[in-house]
Amino acid sequence: MKLTSQTITKIEKIHHQGKLYNVTTSSVNVIVNGILCKNSGGLGTPANQRVVAGMIHKAHKGVLFIDEIATLHPRTQQELLSALQEKKFPITGQSERSAGAMVRTEPVPCDFILVAAGNMETIKNMHPAFRSRIRGYGYEVYMNETMHDTKENRAKIARFVAQEIKKEDGKIPHFDISALKSIVEEARRRANRKGHLTLHLRGLGGLVRAAGDLAKEEGAEFATKEHVKKAKVLARPLEQQIADQYIERKKEYEVIMTTGSRIGRVNGLAVIGGSSAYSGILLPIEAEVTPGGKKAEIIATGKLGEIAKEAVKNVSAIIQKYFGEDIKETKDIFVQFLQTHEGVEGDSASIAVATAIMSALKEIPIKQEVAMTGSLSVRGEVLPVGGVSSKVEAAIDAGIKIVIVPKSNLQDIVIDEDKISKVKIIPVETIEEVMEYALDWNGKGKLKEKIFNGKK
Repeated sequence: MKLTSQTITKIEKIHHQGKLYNVTTSSVNVIVNGILCKNSGGLGTPANQRVVAGMIHKAHKGVLFIDEIATLHPRTQQELLSALQEKKFPITGQSERSAGAMVRTEPVPCDFILVAAGNMETIKNMHPAFRSRIRGYGYEVYMNETMHDTKENRAKIARFVAQEIKKEDGKIPHFDISALKSIVEEARRRANRKGHLTLHLRGLGGLVRAAGDLAKEEGAEFATKEHVKKAKVLARPLEQQIADQYIERKKEYEVIMTTGSRIGRVNGLAVIGGSSAYSGILLPIEAEVTPGGKKAEIIATGKLGEIAKEAVKNVSAIIQKYFGEDIKETKDIFVQFLQTHEGVEGDSASIAVATAIMSALKEIPIKQEVAMTGSLSVRGEVLPVGGVSSKVEAAIDAGIKIVIVPKSNLQDIVIDEDKISKVKIIPVETIEEVMEYALDWNGKGKLKEKIFNGKK
């Protein structure tokens, strides 16, 4: 097609032999073989008059990657579905002041492979037909959050650190061996799983940059272990900062107690946040037992979720096992999770609830220097829970001296040596062991024997 440049002073729509001619130039309109053609993409052309290829068209015969796909507007998801099915889609120009398309071309080829990513939390927002198309003609793949803690994968973490430093283009120094080991240790801790390293590399990269900035400020040739240690405090997630304030507020009002003994009061452990942003908190729990039996169940308060409520109810089976009677027929049991304005979910406080109730029922004090976490089966077995490292760290920061954890979680605890040395970790498998270490049995030897023997 021969082009002749000519400035156009009067804009008209030109049809020729049933076709609309539209030619994009850099700045002017043109005449194509004597036919006036409006410039559709030049400098100053309004958005509603432009014909500009979108990403689906640019990806023709290639691959299109969309991150956080579930956050796309439902209409956009529908249009994407149409493009995938038809392998063509028109280009539209839209007015800034109108929701409608002002310019629309004939369908343009867009045959591409779609690769998308998203979070489990938002997947429910995907258009049903769109997701059905993915499952029917492609694959849904759940990406691992951790990788095995092997020599090869530790080397990959070190390589990742080097890449992050290189991306900063000299703004931060390189890391020495001690700093690299500290980063690997943090990857191990954030995995929250025995024998694994985290794959949440974005957060790990933030820690690398924070440590590098600290080293740069000090004029150090290399970033060291100490810089990484300081960076972990500096680059704490919001959840951890909230947890710290939570603990400090409760200390001020003596909501948290770490010395002495109290009947019916126990220091449970919980986490706030999610994924790799777990942050531990101390969770005081109190129990009271009164004559009556009118409630016919254990009454728990503190904005509990469904799983937490079910875990509390299951404790009644444990009580019956150790005291030989259905106490709901003769007693009213009240359990309070103190100042849990954020709510409580999960069953990791089960052993703490059981300990508090047993203490209140038989008036046996609980050592306040002890904190605990663990799920409890109806047979009295202590089961593993999540976020153990974060919970133990929270206990240490609060001044707790003894932490009771499920034995199966023992290897999941990854904490700096200088911190872990401040606390005694006691792994347990049964509720009997929990009571053995948590309750103050001074002067109650006969009662202890009766309870452990399952007698009244």
